[in-house]
Amino acid sequence: MKETYLEALDEFFAAHYSDYTKLAALEGYRRPELLTVDRDGNIGRKDSSLLRLCHQEKCGELLKTLKEGLTDTTFTFSFRFRTFREKWNDLFDKNTFAKHLPSILAHSGESVGSAGEKLSIPAEVWEGIVKGKLYPQKNTVLALALVCRMRPQDTNALLVLSGFSFDLTVVCDVVVEYLLERELFNPEMRDRCLQEYHIENLPIGREEERSGETAAKHLTGSGSVC
Repeated sequence: MKETYLEALDEFFAAHYSDYTKLAALEGYRRPELLTVDRDGNIGRKDSSLLRLCHQEKCGELLKTLKEGLTDTTFTFSFRFRTFREKWNDLFDKNTFAKHLPSILAHSGESVGSAGEKLSIPAEVWEGIVKGKLYPQKNTVLALALVCRMRPQDTNALLVLSGFSFDLTVVCDVVVEYLLERELFNPEMRDRCLQEYHIENLPIGREEERSGETAAKHLTGSGSVC
């Protein structure tokens, strides 16, 4: 039997995912009529949200088919370099990702140091992002929101500061939005939801990786020589 939180995710996804090109391509999908003609002959248009899977009679079957064909096409890297113009503008701009990051992390009881330890990105890259020398990619911001248990409004703020926003035509964005809204931060449940929709490119640090790093540091500090 499917876990309740996964069923809730499927319901949320069916009600919000809006890549209508992909939905219409699913075998068995029936495109609803959005244009209407009033008695006076005027043509009206229904809301395009009626195209979403939740309005399909065979919603469950269509969603299953969609998930079987999913692959993660989001960025596999976690940052981008700033242009010269961006570097210049950042000198005078008070609303940058790096300048607002510490205060937003504080809402979740995190610091830039503790947050960086929970991400699976090189320490020097995270330091560059924190200092404003690099810009985070969207996948980094979403991963940061999940591992730091951020509020949706804080996540939106960081996305905007990075030049992004939630996009309901992107599978990853819909799933992450569900996790944030439902405060589903338990690592096992979170990862199960991501796996359900084949989301693989979020740089989330793994507990076992951090444990391994801690053990390695302990051995190094003990004076053992290999």
